[in-house]
Formats: sequence, structure tokens, C-alpha cells
Amino acid sequence: MDQDKQSSTPNAATGTSRDGFTSSFGVLAATLGSAVGLGNIWKFPYLTGTNGGASFLVVYIIATLLVGLPVMISEIMLGRKAKADAVTTFQKLAPAGQPWWLISASGVLAAFLIIAFYSEVAAWVFAYVFKAIGGAILSSDPKVTSAAFKTLISDPVQALLWQWLVLLLIGGILLLGVAKGIEAVTKKLMPLLFVLLLVVAVRSLMLPGAMKGVEFLLAPDFSRLSAGVVLTAVGLAFFKLSIGMGTMMTYGSYFRDNQNIPTTTLRVMGADLFVSMLAGLAIFPAVFAFGFAPGAGPSLLFITIPAVFASMPLGHVFMVVFFVLAAIASTGALLSLLEVPVSVMSGRLGISRKRATVINLLVLALIGSGCALSNSTLSGFTLFGKTLFDLFDFLTSNILLPLGGIFICLFVGYVWGLARLKQALSNEGALENGRLVRVLFVLVRFVSPLLILVVMLRGLGVL
Repeated sequence: MDQDKQSSTPNAATGTSRDGFTSSFGVLAATLGSAVGLGNIWKFPYLTGTNGGASFLVVYIIATLLVGLPVMISEIMLGRKAKADAVTTFQKLAPAGQPWWLISASGVLAAFLIIAFYSEVAAWVFAYVFKAIGGAILSSDPKVTSAAFKTLISDPVQALLWQWLVLLLIGGILLLGVAKGIEAVTKKLMPLLFVLLLVVAVRSLMLPGAMKGVEFLLAPDFSRLSAGVVLTAVGLAFFKLSIGMGTMMTYGSYFRDNQNIPTTTLRVMGADLFVSMLAGLAIFPAVFAFGFAPGAGPSLLFITIPAVFASMPLGHVFMVVFFVLAAIASTGALLSLLEVPVSVMSGRLGISRKRATVINLLVLALIGSGCALSNSTLSGFTLFGKTLFDLFDFLTSNILLPLGGIFICLFVGYVWGLARLKQALSNEGALENGRLVRVLFVLVRFVSPLLILVVMLRGLGVL
């Protein structure tokens, strides 16, 4: 059999063949597309720069090895073993009568809630692509760019229209299937993302005074390391790789049987880190070259960045390029998120993939509209003191995702055990990686769940 092809696996519910990734590069591109998101474009560089630069980066890499990678490997491994949707995976692999499937059920809920608000942030990015092309945000005055952003998010018509367009785009790709949709699109978008980021980074580094931004991002300042900074790095390492919400488990179910999971995840981690660093080199040298103060979140992405690019020669062109690559980053992440409920619905209810996609899109258009209108029509509507946008963000980031990560570790470490872990990650003995598997087993059994628990308690304000 061709080593670059994965034969389809039967779907017990529908009686049809189950789609899957067809090549090693397709596996890498799709998995990387899930891990890379808007957080790479602004959150990672900002947190690195404001928490000690290179010293924070070292802690982040260590945290990724101790937390992010073990959970990511575990999710992908379980998904490939079961060759099923996230909920069915635990029902197939857990001992009879034990409700481990609730882990994935909470992950599906988390993915759904994340799409509801993340699709609105992606909507702002897509809107800014066209605003950049038309020159509507071409101003070096942050007051002008701030007013443009506030106009966008406070207009209920624009907020809903752009969100629905984003959902239609993502749904259209998913309707094509796993190989012809997710894999084919991410194989084109991920290389393009790297090229566009590289172009913007090179241009940014050529500006006078750019080295101040490089120092801000990379110069180590170990005196700024503290317990809070370390926990920030651990939290970023966990949330950065799209784990705890069933995405990697779902994608793992499409992995080829001969795919080297530990090697693939290491490559994803390295590529994800490279994208984040490129984004930092694209943003902060330019920010400092023109005397702007770095900020976090929407303030940096939608207010500062347009003003920065408007200040440089050919800034109009580079602004368009920047928001195109940001749109690409959000597309890959949304594809993996929406695939989770689509896979569960089609796999468990026996309905076609197309129908499952349409149903999810309609429900998301309804629920997501609450998030889209959180800055306008529903700005006065709150639950537990938060708008729907902020509430969904809080529930997923501080409760559902950490719980998912903790229980996945406990399942692999205490229910599955070392023997099954070794069998699965060695590809039934084809790979010699016994030492790596033993290290991973210690991490998922003791280290990773403890660190995730600490991050969760910190997020809830307990620590």
C-alpha cells in the first residue's frame, strides 16, 4: 500500500467509509492549522515581551514540553486508536460502565462556545482585510484607528454580517470533507502564512530603530521572572496548542496508522513557536520604530497595528498582507473547532456530514450572534456580571479546557496504563521509542495534571 495514503475506515453509525488525512504533510498542516491562531499574532509576542523576553520564552518552551505536548500527544493517540469522534473515543477505549466520555462531552461544549465568540474576533479580522484594501484604516493616528474599530464592533449589522460570512466560509470548507476540505485547504494556507509573515517581518526589521522592538521581544530579563510569570507561561503553553477541547482527538482519528505521533507533535510545536516568533518580529520592531506603545489584545491588533503600518513606506500594502495572514491563522483554528461537533453529530447520530455541518452552522449563527452583539445591542445584557462574549471566554479558558486536560492525563496515566501507551505510540512495535514513552507516562500521570490544576485555580482566582 502507498505509504502516503490512509485507507478510509468504516463508520459504524452510517455504514459509510470514514474520511481521513492522506499524507504526512497533510497531517502536519492540518494539526498546525489547529494550533496556530490569532493568539500567535498578538498574544504570544506580547506576553513574551512583557514577561521577561527571552527568559519567559525559555520557561514557555519548558512548560510546553511538560504540559502542552503530553496532552496533545495523548489526545491524538486516543483519537487514532479509536478512529471515532471525540465522545465515541472514550466510550470505545474506557472500561465498560465508566463515564469517561463526559470528558469529551465537555470538550465538545467548549469547542462550541469558543467558536461562538472566536468567530466574532475572526470576523473583525476579515472585515479589516477589506478595510485595509479600501484604505479606511490607513491612518497613523491611533485615535482614528480606535474610532474605526469601535464603529465596527458597535454596529450590530456589521458584527452579525461578518460573523455569518466567516461561519459560511468555514462551513463551506468542512462540507468538502476531511481530505478534500480541511487537509487540502490547510496544505495551501499554512505555507502561505509562513511566507506572508516572513515578508512582513523582514520589512519591519529594516525600519530605523527596529532593534528596540527586537530587544523588547528577545532580550532576557531574568529579574522579571516570578511565580506569576511562570504560571502565565504554563497557561499559555496549555491553551496555545488547541488541547482539552477535543480538536486534537478528532484530528487524531484522521491520522494514518503509520504516522509517528511524537515526532509530528514536536514538529507542530516547533512550527507553532516559529510562527509566534515571526509574528513578534513583524510587529514589535515596527511598533517601536514609530514610537507606539505595545498593547495587548484587540488594542494591539486592531488599533496600534494599522497606525504602525500607515506610518511606513508601502504601509498600505503591508497592512493588507498582515490582516490576510491573520485571517489565515483564524481560519485554521476555526476549522478544527467546528470539526469537533460536526464529527460527533455525524458519527453518533448517523446523519450525513453535510447535514451535520449545516445544523451546527445554524445553531452557531444563533448562539454566536449573542457574542457578536455583546458590544452593541446586547452590551447591557450580562450573566454573572459578564457579557456573553466574556462569559463564554471565561467558562472555556478557566473551567472546561483545564478540566478536559486534567482528566485526559488521568485517563492515560491511570486507566490506560503504560503498556497500552507504549503499544499505541510505538505503532504496534514498529517504532523504537520506549524511553520517550516512559517519560511521557510520568508526565501525564503526575506532572502535567498538577500544573494544569494550578493554572486552573489561578484562573479562577483561588491562587
